[in-house]
Amino acid sequence: MGGGGIGPSVIYMVIGVSAFVLIVLFAVFRGNDQKHGGSEYLQEAQEQKEEQQAQELAAAQEAGAEGEEAGEKPKLRAEDLDFWDMYPEEEEENSEEGPADGTGTEASKNPYTEKLEREKEEERQREEEAQNDPATDGKHTLITNRDGAEEWVLISPYLTKNTYDFTKMEDKAGLKRYMENGRKTSYVGVDISKHTGNVSFSRIKAAGVDYVMIRLGSRGYSTGQITLDENFKENIEGAIEAQLDIGIYFYSQAITQEEAVQEANFVAQNLEPYRAHVKYPVAFNMGFVSNDKSRIEGLSREDKTTVTTSFLEGIRAVGYVPMIYGDKEWLIKEIDMTKLQDYDVWLSQEEEIPDYPYRYAMWQYNTDGVVNGIDGGADLNICFVNYSER
Repeated sequence: MGGGGIGPSVIYMVIGVSAFVLIVLFAVFRGNDQKHGGSEYLQEAQEQKEEQQAQELAAAQEAGAEGEEAGEKPKLRAEDLDFWDMYPEEEEENSEEGPADGTGTEASKNPYTEKLEREKEEERQREEEAQNDPATDGKHTLITNRDGAEEWVLISPYLTKNTYDFTKMEDKAGLKRYMENGRKTSYVGVDISKHTGNVSFSRIKAAGVDYVMIRLGSRGYSTGQITLDENFKENIEGAIEAQLDIGIYFYSQAITQEEAVQEANFVAQNLEPYRAHVKYPVAFNMGFVSNDKSRIEGLSREDKTTVTTSFLEGIRAVGYVPMIYGDKEWLIKEIDMTKLQDYDVWLSQEEEIPDYPYRYAMWQYNTDGVVNGIDGGADLNICFVNYSER
């Protein structure tokens, strides 16, 4: 038996290992070849795709150019439209326009802020309504027309306003007095005519009357005839005897300037014997007739103003103080007082406090008053001017 030889089992083992190594090496090289081949394939496919897209783009551009030459508009692509960024811009505008305090949108308002805003708006509306309300704006005065209808009339800025403070007015035995610093600065008067009846002038003087306004005469509202008051002579002589101050009034229905001058001349002629005793004004009393039509119904406001001026100028020409008598409606609506500012006014308004806004010298406040010496209702007046000392 030999001791150093290689056995068959070893030889088989070497051969097996060598075969396994060869197989592994073959697999590795095969995998590398496939990997290299795959990369080349993908690269080739990508190049073919890009080449195809380039060809399509060139074809589209060529087609678009042909369409423009043929007058066709090129087709828009989605990315060519500009509306995609509208909403961010709008949000940015809203953000810029809204107030910094966050009250610009409904969502940002809180109930407390909304309540304050509502109250502020309501207050603004109330102030605006008050300014537009003629009863409270201080620019209008209320007129009651002949038919009883009420009307707010704008107060004229061209007429002098009265400045009487009626907190200084006091009433003593039904007779009004204007007091300043505890001293009476007004004068008590009554107006009388044949309708007053018998008058005891000494008794009315003792009752506190300072002056009388005596009706001298009138023109008929239908016939147009001028007549002397039936009690004129008796009344003026009784007033002179009682040493009362005397004023005169005439009831007119003149419809022309000539008739107004005629009335003024009639007054002057009948006053001549008593001229020295007439210290108070001679008043022009024109008005409508209750429950009937008068001669002056057809006169315009301008006509009545012209007639009034003619009478008053006639009275002034013979040396007496002219005066206009009328109620609030007559003085504001029926004649134009802006053309009669040179004459004193005798206001007739039966109110506790008159609301005639313009200047007046005398106020008839009661046509059914009570005074000792006159039977029945007496027409009571207060005068703010001492005409006897003029």
